[in-house]
Amino acid sequence: MNYCIRDYKSEDYNEINELWEEIKLGGACRGDNQEIIEYSIRLGGKLIVVELPSKEIIGSAWLTFDGRRLYLHHVGVKVKYQNKGFGKLLTKEALKYAKEKSCQIKLEVHQSNKKAISIYKNLGFSSLGDYDIYIVRDINTINFRK
Repeated sequence: MNYCIRDYKSEDYNEINELWEEIKLGGACRGDNQEIIEYSIRLGGKLIVVELPSKEIIGSAWLTFDGRRLYLHHVGVKVKYQNKGFGKLLTKEALKYAKEKSCQIKLEVHQSNKKAISIYKNLGFSSLGDYDIYIVRDINTINFRK
């Protein structure tokens, strides 16, 4: 199958958002809007896409940078193109970028996603099994009176 691995362009946003919503990785509904994506890229992150010759975007890997470490988010492939090696390909591209920047790279993956965990472990990631991850998605829900 012919495809192209390339960096995100502003005009990709709507298609990326649809991809993320289709495969339940997030999207604008979770604050992953175009402004945030492009800001994260300006800060040293990267959004990698897999594109077919038809210009259809079928996968993504988004890296954000905090000044010392890269975080790998939204590695995903459209359902009809899954199990064809694109997830592994995207992860390898993310690792190449981490190597270029000489940075550690960290990711979160749901424990039920055995296929992704297998890919990540085979590529050298190891579990920080003694950590739980917490998040506040809606800052307006914080109650300082407690």
